[in-house]
Amino acid sequence: MNTKKSFLQYVSANVMGMIGLSCYILADTFFVSKGLGADGLAALNLSIAIYSFISAAGLMIGIGGATRYSIHRARNEQDKANVFFTHSIKIGILFGIVFSLIGLLGSSTLSALLGANKGILDKTNIYLKTILIFSPCFILNNIFIAFIRNDNSPKLSMIAMLIGSISNVILDYIFIFPLNLGMFGAAFATGLAPIISMSILALHYIKKKNNFHFAKSKLKTADIVNICSLGVSSFVSEVASGIILIVFNLLILGIAGNIGVAAYGIVANLALVATAIFTGIAQGTQPLLSKNFGRGNYDNIKDLLLYAIYLSLGISLSLYVLIVIFNTSLVNIFNRDNIDILSKTAAYGLIIYFAGFFFAGVNIIISSVLSSINKAKSALVISVLRSGFLIIPLAIILSISFQMTGVWLSFVLSEMITLVAAIYLVKKNCFKYLYPSFAYDK
Repeated sequence: MNTKKSFLQYVSANVMGMIGLSCYILADTFFVSKGLGADGLAALNLSIAIYSFISAAGLMIGIGGATRYSIHRARNEQDKANVFFTHSIKIGILFGIVFSLIGLLGSSTLSALLGANKGILDKTNIYLKTILIFSPCFILNNIFIAFIRNDNSPKLSMIAMLIGSISNVILDYIFIFPLNLGMFGAAFATGLAPIISMSILALHYIKKKNNFHFAKSKLKTADIVNICSLGVSSFVSEVASGIILIVFNLLILGIAGNIGVAAYGIVANLALVATAIFTGIAQGTQPLLSKNFGRGNYDNIKDLLLYAIYLSLGISLSLYVLIVIFNTSLVNIFNRDNIDILSKTAAYGLIIYFAGFFFAGVNIIISSVLSSINKAKSALVISVLRSGFLIIPLAIILSISFQMTGVWLSFVLSEMITLVAAIYLVKKNCFKYLYPSFAYDK
């Protein structure tokens, strides 16, 4: 297939799958808001930050390992490719065990550190402990999705993610309402979703379509660095979202209490879906970029980069129009008790916050593109800027003068500043891909 058709195939499949993954938490948000009200919503929002750390580990290992795998396969170095697959699974299991131990031994302390007060401490602790215990499943699911996508099966990755998400929605309803399991039910449904997803992904092996296999090899520190280096930008981005969530929650607790945290929970979870779309574009483009980089096809790299950016801008505009028109209606879906201040705070926040995705979408894509062509350091710079390096000081400063408005604006301004740096790094690192004919002449 030509470059454009390949791009549309990989990106459409991955965007659908990432939307499915983002609905893991969105489904919890909806059913918890309906079943447990504003207190449940506040407890959930405090807990979600830790899910970002689990997801970050899975994305870092999966994207980093799969990128190395794809580059070596493009160079017909299958043995090396298999070693990277094997090491990725080992690293994922190690990370999963660490997270599970934190859940078993320290979830109550962690809940208190995240800002949970007496009214919502028990709810926060129950959700947090359950999610952490299931962390090996989340991490391995992300790793298998990345490898199978890079192994020429983007549709199966999409189907697995969507079925996992749909099962989470169904199980959320069953556990929270008919079975009345409350916060544990919401977390348990979310924990089962990656297990269901991996059972679908197993078809890739059962049908003997997989090109990757386990290989005998010792895991060394250098191997961990090689794998994680190309996925570290995704790791930093996910971890940053968790850190930002924690800081925002603590700031908002001081400004507007639990109702403010609940309002931010609505905005943050709808933003999670938007972020998933742009991450889907970036991750869908990654296998194609890595293959073309391995083969030295500079013209295709240029086309893929431009396709991804144009698509990002188009989606940003569409999302913002929807938010401007339907912000109140979207908020009221999660406002069981029809609390007026909750509705107004969240609706106003959506309008300001989503303006930042005009810049954030392009930043996410540029960071992923740089990783895919082995420019890990430049990708990391963008991820660090998108993390608390900019947004946290901006949120603290702006919230002093503008209260909640300042909190919402900090996201927009930080992404705008990051985009300036991202454009510079693209010009610096991708000149020969953007202008291949000039590069060849030289």
